[in-house]
Amino acid sequence: MICLKAIPSSRLHLPLLASSPLRRHRPSAVVRAAAMSSTAAPAIATPIEHFVLIKVRPEAASSGAAAAMVSSLQALSTLVPGLSYIHAGPVLRLRSPAAEALGPTHLLHSRYATKPDLAAYAVHPDHVAAVQAHVAPNALDATAVDWVNAADLPSPVAPGSAVRLTLAKVKEGLEVAQLVEKVAAATKAAGEGKGSRVSFGENFSPARAKGYQFGMVAVFDSVEELDAMEGDAKVQEAKAALRPLLDEVVVLDFVVDAPAAASL
Repeated sequence: MICLKAIPSSRLHLPLLASSPLRRHRPSAVVRAAAMSSTAAPAIATPIEHFVLIKVRPEAASSGAAAAMVSSLQALSTLVPGLSYIHAGPVLRLRSPAAEALGPTHLLHSRYATKPDLAAYAVHPDHVAAVQAHVAPNALDATAVDWVNAADLPSPVAPGSAVRLTLAKVKEGLEVAQLVEKVAAATKAAGEGKGSRVSFGENFSPARAKGYQFGMVAVFDSVEELDAMEGDAKVQEAKAALRPLLDEVVVLDFVVDAPAAASL
């Protein structure tokens, strides 16, 4: 996990609850070039999911320091044992008021077969060096969550995939495990969204999560497939069933780009 001691820690969308109108576009060529990602993630049935949302300084984005940060994190894919998958890159769009208030500009998503693998990644010298040299100097804020996938099937991520991330706080008096059960039933009823693959579970690392107790990703083959889900009646029914359980939700989308070598 990214350990950023120097950085202050300052509704559920199923694959698909949009609180703000869609802006139908792909990242610019400059943004896409900065968002290099590894090849398709291995289909681990119950991966440990690790997400860090990063709000970079405006000057870092304009100077190229943010792109260097992305590259340094992406390079960990060949340096850290036990790291099954990693993607670092810009956020495509913020989809809820809570996401807009949090304001992340970039994110890191990585996967591990076990919790010890995640713990080893956190203290690995190459990871620590990347954080100290590139993340800490350029980040205004960071939010991190970890969960064990509670979905029935794996959710592999391939280059070009569009991913929706949801982080949620549950209503007072509700156990997070109850929400996990409801989400499992809701995604099954919604058909897991016409080609989407989901991973969800209870956050087990509260220290840097800003109170978010639940995480979920829905992976689609393209932005167009993700956008097409907005009008699906079964998905809307599933969202309606889950809304009363939720207190606050961060929802955002990002695109996993092909690695630089793939274009050679």
